[in-house]
Parts: sequence; C-alpha cells; structure tokens
Amino acid sequence: MADSTPLQPYLLIAYYEWMIDNGWTPQVLVDCSHPEVNIPQQFANDGKIVLNIAPEAVANFELNHDYLSFSARFSGKSLDIYIPMNSIVAIYARENDQGIMFSPNMYGEGDAPQSSDDGENGDGPDDEPPTPPKGRPNLKVVK
Repeated sequence: MADSTPLQPYLLIAYYEWMIDNGWTPQVLVDCSHPEVNIPQQFANDGKIVLNIAPEAVANFELNHDYLSFSARFSGKSLDIYIPMNSIVAIYARENDQGIMFSPNMYGEGDAPQSSDDGENGDGPDDEPPTPPKGRPNLKVVK
C-alpha cells in the first residue's frame, strides 16, 4: 500500500466543495513551518495561520492535489499565497466549525511537514476542528 495516492488532498477538496455548496466560509489551518509555505509570516500565530479561502475572499484560486494557491489582501496589500498540500493541518467552516483535521500520515509517509510538537495538533479524533486563533482573519474581498 506504500504506492497508494495520498488521502488528504481528496478529503480537503471534498470538504471545500461541500462547504461552498452549503454557503459556508471554508477556512484552512496551515503549518507555517513548512519550507515552501508562502504566507505573510507576520500574521502567523505560534507557527500556524488560519486563512479564509471563500471565493469572495480570494482571487486566482487554485486547489489541486499538490498545493493551494490564491491572492488575498492583508492589511490592504494584495499578496500571492502558496501552501503545499502537506502543510494544511485542517479545513473547517467558520459558521459551525464543521470540518476535518488531518493526521500527518494522510498525506503520505515522510511527506508531513516538520514542526515542533507544541501540543496544538493533539492526538484526538480527526473529526474535531482545531480551535481558531483569537480575532478575525485579516483577509478582504478582492474584486
């Protein structure tokens, strides 16, 4: 089974579509310690960041089995965001916290991001969404 495709991208895409179809706001929790993550680090909190990926909050959105990328506004400045699939820790709806937290082996053995274990990832069930950081994300609608 070592040659099977990773499960995490399929689940992430399915949850994203499900949230959009229900009119909810999808948010992703990202591990910023991954070397290829391109986000404004000043908005990260304890090495993690929650990003609103609703269609009305981002532009040039691309979600595939390898990465998530889009453009968004941070403090009034448009920035290009790049997030490798294996650095996405969770996806959940802002309105009701329904979503999924990914375990490192859902992307494939050896492909999980390397980060210090500060207890935030927990060892709990995968169906419990993470607790988002305090305050609202600073994303703005891009037209």
